[in-house]
Amino acid sequence: MGFIGRATLNLLSFDIEISDMFELKAHEDIDKYAPFHISVASTAIYEGEERLWYSVDDRNKPLLNMSKAMANDLLLYIKKMQDDGFAICAWNGLGFDIRWIGYNAGNMELASKIALKMHDPMFQFFNQRGFPISLESVGQAMGIKQSKLMKGVDAPREWHAGNYQNVMNYVLGDSQITNLIVKEIIKRKEIIWITQKEEIKSEPIPRLKTVEELLKEREPDQSWMDHPISRKNFYQWFTRK
Repeated sequence: MGFIGRATLNLLSFDIEISDMFELKAHEDIDKYAPFHISVASTAIYEGEERLWYSVDDRNKPLLNMSKAMANDLLLYIKKMQDDGFAICAWNGLGFDIRWIGYNAGNMELASKIALKMHDPMFQFFNQRGFPISLESVGQAMGIKQSKLMKGVDAPREWHAGNYQNVMNYVLGDSQITNLIVKEIIKRKEIIWITQKEEIKSEPIPRLKTVEELLKEREPDQSWMDHPISRKNFYQWFTRK
């Protein structure tokens, strides 16, 4: 599937939460704290099956980190769904989610292959405007009634504290919200977001493209920025032959 242009397509979004705790400072590169370990992940088919992915001990208690075997199962599931014709989506999934699934699964090569064929609306927006935007700001601006259940920075602390269900609800909610946003982008052919100045802005998105397509386009104009993020940051982890 080369691009998304139909509101009726089979759509699967995924999201992960990490167990690593740290405080990210302004303009600081998150990779400074890498590698990251996954506590729990979610996959959600739009109007279909939803799954949570995490590892447990012999008493069925969630472990701090997802096992290599579970991460590999998750990776293989996403690949199978992609091969079966599902459009695979994740918000900032290129630079974060699929990368760390691949790392935890010990299979960066397969993660790279999935990433090239997946859709990342946030990365497409970045490719056009030169800066990232949050799932929350887009969801609010585009009228998505479902809201995020916590801040991402709180998820590791909640998991460490044993509040597993709260984090599970949160990670599944983000996959659900991503599906709803993707459907709205397809319908409206634009992304709408709330800026840091509380202004509503929009950016045309005639169609959602694959990561592979986006990497063939020219880089965004960032000449006006004091602290630009390099586009390479999103895909420099790729395994290349």
